[in-house]
Amino acid sequence: MNGREIGADLLERWALGYLGRYASSTENLRRVLMRRARRHSPGSAPQAGVLIEALIARYRESGLIDDAAYAAARVASLQRRGDSLKAIRARLAAKGVPADVAVDAVAGLRDSANDPDVAAACAFARRRRLGPFRRGAADRQRELAVFARAGFSRRIAEAVLACGDIEAVEALARDGLC
Repeated sequence: MNGREIGADLLERWALGYLGRYASSTENLRRVLMRRARRHSPGSAPQAGVLIEALIARYRESGLIDDAAYAAARVASLQRRGDSLKAIRARLAAKGVPADVAVDAVAGLRDSANDPDVAAACAFARRRRLGPFRRGAADRQRELAVFARAGFSRRIAEAVLACGDIEAVEALARDGLC
């Protein structure tokens, strides 16, 4: 066996090494392994594709990779971090999560929070020090623009910025908009 050939054992080592460090969707793992295969041995990439598909099928069957579980965990993490629902859907699409799985994962957020986009906007304001969390003078237009670039609607951004203190933001995050 040539040192540049790609076998099932090498792919398995790469896949387990990657999955040991990162959670991944099926499509993302496929991309990572193909990229490594092309870099390792450009001529062997087509035959590696067949081996990768077999490996992924085996991992899906055993439950080692599960797009629904990955999407649910990623959605919850990004929402706590303060990403808008629009940004969350875009990140899931970038990782290759199927659209129906992403829709189900985002819908799961609506079960856990009164208004998940408002709660995310409040977390975003805290992280970016906007609204009542700011230290200096207010520049309302700049702050509205920051919310807009993050994917939040103007209505949600104005509601967060209208809060007079941190307790009001926490109440808004908990209760949502009327």
